[in-house]
Amino acid sequence: MAAQTVDYLVIGGGIIGVNMALHLKRRNPGASVCVVDKEPELGLHGSGRNSGVLHSGFYYTSNSLKARFTRDGNAVLKNYIRERNLPLNECGKLVVAKDESELATLDELLKRGHANGVELFKITEKEAKKIEPRVKTCQYALWSPNTATSSPVPVLDAFRKDAEDMDIQFQCSEPFVKCRGNRVWTKTLAFDAGYVVNAAGLYADRVGHAFGFGKNYAILPFKGLYLKSSEPAGSFKTNIYPVPNLQNPFLGVHVTVTADGHHKIGPTAIPAFWREQYQGLANFALGEFFETASLGSQLMLKADFDFRRLAREELRKYNRAHLVGLSQALATGLELPTLTHWGPSGIRAQLLNLKKKSLEMDFVFEGDGKSFHVLNAVSPGWTCSIPFTEYMIDRMEKMQNAN
Repeated sequence: MAAQTVDYLVIGGGIIGVNMALHLKRRNPGASVCVVDKEPELGLHGSGRNSGVLHSGFYYTSNSLKARFTRDGNAVLKNYIRERNLPLNECGKLVVAKDESELATLDELLKRGHANGVELFKITEKEAKKIEPRVKTCQYALWSPNTATSSPVPVLDAFRKDAEDMDIQFQCSEPFVKCRGNRVWTKTLAFDAGYVVNAAGLYADRVGHAFGFGKNYAILPFKGLYLKSSEPAGSFKTNIYPVPNLQNPFLGVHVTVTADGHHKIGPTAIPAFWREQYQGLANFALGEFFETASLGSQLMLKADFDFRRLAREELRKYNRAHLVGLSQALATGLELPTLTHWGPSGIRAQLLNLKKKSLEMDFVFEGDGKSFHVLNAVSPGWTCSIPFTEYMIDRMEKMQNAN
């Protein structure tokens, strides 16, 4: 087939891919930019299925990329949402301790927040109850006023409109098939690309491997589920999170207030058996099943954290009563009769370091003068999306100039 010549080809039309395309076009107005995505529309995977929480940036150590971009991304993305009159609930977040054993970790989070320049306050139990009367905590809590929630799909749609207004081309239903150098084949098209950007999310490792990058990594999928409450909007005033285990990248079961004022509890972080295991046997892929089972078995034996315990605990969360029971440590009035409906599931594209047998806690990317590969853009990738993608374009340009 005849190949279309483009200056920049972006593989993956999620929040990261579309923002990469936008930054490229702004810096190179005369360049042709094309985004390809394997689905018929954007936002069918991580970018449209995330919790919608705009994090403020206090979970991460000050030397991490997440710390660098979450605080700034929170402010920039909230401004973007406000300017376009999209749904935004500036409800804040409380982080609570169930007993005295968790107070030291609360203090560590406070130190991280201050080191990262994040507005974060240590408040008494009485002060926490003024913010959220239903909250439970031991002695004190952390208050993050800048945490907010929005609706991911309208935000992604707005970014796509911005891109189309700048003559960025979109080709949907065009999954990556193969490459030879910078000639890229999708399902029905071929491209001769001056530069390739891989932002393929759940399949970023596969695309990276085809270009010779990310050989030490593989995506390990984790399934996230929320239980939606039938209580009326406004039943909770703020998000409520537990003290997390800082040794793994998951934040535990929490109460999330949605953009429309309702609430849900979750998520799970259940090891998935294939990459798009959203519901039942849909999208089942035998090869992925065996690959994921093999990687999970390796982690069971050799991981640098207790993956066996994590997997066992997360699988228990399929039980609705157990998940509700975990949430009851955070707040009063969370009961089974009002938490009956599972919301849409999401899959976290978590990067596994094959050499270290560990889950990557920070963003990971690789590239050279011909291609750039975003291998790990997990939570809070949505919050960080604008400044993080601009930073990656800076790094990409240095790689291009070095060649």
